[in-house]
Amino acid sequence: MVIASINPSTEQLLKTFELLTDSHIEEKLEGAAAAFREYRKVPFAERSRMMLKAAEILENERESHARLMTAEMGKTLRSAVDEAMKCAWACRYYAENAERFLADEVVETGVKQSYIRYQPLGPILAVMPWNFPFWQVVRFAAPALMAGNVGLLKHASNVPQCALRLEEIFARAGFPAGVFQTLLVSSRQVDAILGDPRIVAATLTGSEQAGIEVGTGAAKRIKKVVLELGGSDPFIVLPSANLEEAVVTGVKARIINNGQSCIAAKRFIIAQPIAGEFEKKFVRAMEALKIGDPFDESTELGPLATPQGVEELDREVQKTVAAGARLLTGGKRLERPGNFYAPTVLTNIPKNSPAYREELFGPVASLFCARNAEDAIRIANESRFGLGASAWTNDPREREQLINELEAGMVFINRMVASDPRLPFGGVKQSGYGRELGHFGIREFTNIKTVSIS
Repeated sequence: MVIASINPSTEQLLKTFELLTDSHIEEKLEGAAAAFREYRKVPFAERSRMMLKAAEILENERESHARLMTAEMGKTLRSAVDEAMKCAWACRYYAENAERFLADEVVETGVKQSYIRYQPLGPILAVMPWNFPFWQVVRFAAPALMAGNVGLLKHASNVPQCALRLEEIFARAGFPAGVFQTLLVSSRQVDAILGDPRIVAATLTGSEQAGIEVGTGAAKRIKKVVLELGGSDPFIVLPSANLEEAVVTGVKARIINNGQSCIAAKRFIIAQPIAGEFEKKFVRAMEALKIGDPFDESTELGPLATPQGVEELDREVQKTVAAGARLLTGGKRLERPGNFYAPTVLTNIPKNSPAYREELFGPVASLFCARNAEDAIRIANESRFGLGASAWTNDPREREQLINELEAGMVFINRMVASDPRLPFGGVKQSGYGRELGHFGIREFTNIKTVSIS
């Protein structure tokens, strides 16, 4: 079996790679264990120096990294450049703050001395998705490596060149051999790797099913795991909001990364007094999007990452329409080479349809009408997911109500949901558990050790 890198815009085969054999995996695991024994002793200043060098490589060579992401995954070149720069930002953020985040915390207990010390755990397996092929990895790797851990990356099988490029970046930055390694393996090989005693913890960003498999595998070995799973994020607009700004941001929030983002707005819940006007403006804006070659700077919407993604998305849309939903625009695969799907808007969505229950991964927006703020919150929470939520209002009372009552790990008021190295990232309910980013993220993979001295 081989891993294939295929351009989703042209369907051209770019490169193939052989899967690692059991003996190669053993070498990687032993290399990680050996590297950790020494790397954990490396001072923060030295780790910081290497992480800053990684940031420099990411920034200085952003065009090259971006072109690789676009060729392999299909995101627009503009967004790929932004992704490389965001990775550089995260590397700098943790290089500059890790020592402070992990400093001993003194606790007054009445004995001579008590404090909390944060220490690295060891080799961590990272199972990462294709949709942000650099960012998803760096937001794990930057805090994990700065904490003194070492990482083994099992990236999505359709972005092997990105996975190898990331390993190369950390090596060029000066990190010792074995501190960050890419494993070109299949999903079927993950459980055995997770079960190896040298792997002490795991992190996964991906589907619910992948989260269940890795979460179960970690649990039966009593290993720490962080899961960032799917999202069906609500985008609530109430009458006091700036409607024009909400429409423009709403379209951007739906089509970010060609519609393939866990924190993309997917369910647009609009208050009844403004629902008609929002719908008209939103549909018009979706229809006006420029679709095409992701390497073209003017392209706003590129292809989906895989043919399977297009097929699944179309199947869910057709089932939703068959169940009684009204199709306002789109609803079909585009007749052109590549994995392109038309910007789509659905409304009157029945509860028994995929668009009501599932996470539609692509440029498909679901519109709902709410009587008031309370009804909007009810509709938003009527989902098994709880990752992010964007809500639009200029009423202070409504703002507090939305912040307090929305069942989500992140609530953004009058702006779209976005990740930021300075803020914790993660969800509740079926969107997973644990946090990435911020000071919470770097502490996830540490031994929070209590020390008490008399």
